[in-house]
Amino acid sequence: MKKKISGRELLMITVAMFVVSAAVYFFMIPSQVVVGSISGVAMVLAHLVPVPISILTFLLNVILLIIGFLMVGKEFGVKTVYTSTILPVFLWIFEQVCPLEKSVTGNIVFDLVAYVLLVALGQAILFRVNASSGGVDIIAKLISKFTNMEIGKAVTVAGIATATTSVFVYGISTMIISLIGTYANGLAVDYFIDGFNKRKRVCIITENYKEVQDYILHNLNQGATLYVAQGAYDEKHRMELVTVLAKQEYRMLINYLKNTNKQVFVTVSTVNEIIGSGIQNRSKSIG
Repeated sequence: MKKKISGRELLMITVAMFVVSAAVYFFMIPSQVVVGSISGVAMVLAHLVPVPISILTFLLNVILLIIGFLMVGKEFGVKTVYTSTILPVFLWIFEQVCPLEKSVTGNIVFDLVAYVLLVALGQAILFRVNASSGGVDIIAKLISKFTNMEIGKAVTVAGIATATTSVFVYGISTMIISLIGTYANGLAVDYFIDGFNKRKRVCIITENYKEVQDYILHNLNQGATLYVAQGAYDEKHRMELVTVLAKQEYRMLINYLKNTNKQVFVTVSTVNEIIGSGIQNRSKSIG
């Protein structure tokens, strides 16, 4: 394993799995919508064998977990061991504390929408820390790794097979709804991940660029790049400082610039993806 799992990562994984488990128990199970997930397969199997859904979920996860551990990596495997363990635990707790006999909302469409949004949020958090909720997510991770497919699309592809199994127990109409939900789930995962990954590319031109540079390097703990820019009107050379920041860091920088009495020209654009070193590594060098 490349690094130890930090306490922050463990907390993020636990919260994400609580969200996923709640979505499965309160919205997917009572509505009988088998949106692509291993819990959906367990729902189908529970109608064929006298075994609780929590136990079936655990057994199916173990099989896929071994595959993920071997083919994706140790760090991913260790984290997914944890998620695969606490998913059935959370389901068992819900079964004991809040036994359900019918849908929470009483409407299959509302259940589907709530499930898709909650699960997609949990999945996006997990994928962000190189983990998964186990089951079909492991298959999606494998597909994404070996095909370079976006993780949301990989979630859709992996989920189609499990959603299709619903036809054997619940009928064609439920299968169609499940497939729609599976597709929506993949879109929602990519949407949330894009939101997590978005950064602000800030370009600053000022005579006091050294002060701004120092603030970015030491207060925001981020890197920056300097360019020589020439004005078209006066043909004067000036230094342009460029940095890429998270949303909170961007707001801090803008507040800092507003509170200075210096003339500053700023342009801002949205960055959807960063590849390689940079913001993730908290680089302190210029250039």
